[in-house]
Amino acid sequence: MISALTTKHTFLAVLFLGLFAITAGNVTDPDVWWHLKTGEYIAEHKTVPRTDPFSYTRAGQPWVAHEWLTELGMYELQRIAGFASLILIFAAFLTTAFFLLYLRCGRSTYLAGIATLGAAWATAPIWGVRPQVLSLLLTSLWLLILERSERTPNLLWWTLPLTVLWVNLHAGFALGLVLSALFLAADVFETRVKRITPDNAHKRTFALVLVLDLLLVPLNPNGLRMFSYPIETLRSPAMQNYIAEWASPNFHRPEYWPFLIIILSTFVTLSCSRESLRSRDLLLLAVSLFASLGSIRMIPLFVLIASPIIAKRLGTWPRILHPPQHSPFRATFNAAIILSMAIFASVRIASVIHNQPEAETHDFPSRAVAFLRQHPPAGPIFNHYDWGGYLIWKLPFTRVFIDGRADVYGETLLHDFADVYQFKSSCLQILQRWHIQTIIVPPDSALAAGLQSAPGWTVSYRDSQAVILTKRQ
Repeated sequence: MISALTTKHTFLAVLFLGLFAITAGNVTDPDVWWHLKTGEYIAEHKTVPRTDPFSYTRAGQPWVAHEWLTELGMYELQRIAGFASLILIFAAFLTTAFFLLYLRCGRSTYLAGIATLGAAWATAPIWGVRPQVLSLLLTSLWLLILERSERTPNLLWWTLPLTVLWVNLHAGFALGLVLSALFLAADVFETRVKRITPDNAHKRTFALVLVLDLLLVPLNPNGLRMFSYPIETLRSPAMQNYIAEWASPNFHRPEYWPFLIIILSTFVTLSCSRESLRSRDLLLLAVSLFASLGSIRMIPLFVLIASPIIAKRLGTWPRILHPPQHSPFRATFNAAIILSMAIFASVRIASVIHNQPEAETHDFPSRAVAFLRQHPPAGPIFNHYDWGGYLIWKLPFTRVFIDGRADVYGETLLHDFADVYQFKSSCLQILQRWHIQTIIVPPDSALAAGLQSAPGWTVSYRDSQAVILTKRQ
């Protein structure tokens, strides 16, 4: 067994063990808490919520819980095996997504591996325990199916069960349908404009499967609403103006430099390569680049499309990346390397799991929440945006002012939140309008500083992370 370990096998083992280790991170996404609470709601009520059950500002208003199946799965995993299970499962999802990308990056093991590593680096800002990771995984799988369907058209039929699954996991299912439509449009263009010999059987299968995929979209608790929901989200001013991930990437920040490097590498590779670019690849690059430059959420789409194009055009260069075949000594040495990486991955993941309580305390107001459990708020509470989900999970009988579901709250309420949090002139009127009695925000916020000197408010709790202000009766 050990004698069969080539340098290529070792390279791949080290690459994907390393990716599994580094993609395993603490559960610190602000939205994870209301996702867990939604999963708990579904498990207890045996139904998917149609209206908001967690806030008082939007109580009873319509809510499209498009991630319901992911949320139920997250809750059951956390209930049965704790946060360790979520850390491991989502790291496995990410690693699998990158492995599927690797399979699309050409025959050169090393160039494909380097391209995969670069792609992982560029998508790091969206890693975490979050439903978007499932869309990254399924987009990677969908692209693999579409590309390989040219040789094996029957692979397209696998998109049917994937559509039913994806539409219940996350609204990113629309990416799969858009990719299918772009592949089909490029195929038609190449046939009619470039006069490429058509494969009519493949084209008919593609068109039929795409129609069937569209017909399967309503097979979810929200029915036909899922046709319009992704478009509404993309066009929502509230999402674009208040949610950082829907904004354009800021290339002054280091975390977006790997994405910039892939963009530049794409242009350089295409300009230096003698191989012409297919209409399909050009269309996919143009659409995905436009989308990714407009929204951080779309960076993975461009990376998944561009990385294989870069790797394939580099071919087998440089040849030094193809070392001599193994010898018995080399095989033993390779096994030692793999074992060392496996130990490193195990130790790192164990450390991440061990540090989860500390990470939660560092990022969320755990001590302030413990105080609120002992001293329940007398009236409506105003909370920091990023803490809304945490309060929903930790204080189940306290409804929040706002949380990470920006699509539920809309632009008007998000604007009100911003005015209060920044202690603008309308702050006190908004607090009065909602009859707010308790406020929990970071101590360095403008609201905390302003209300401490305002008449009628008193500090009932303070630590380095949070301050709780109560309105005097």
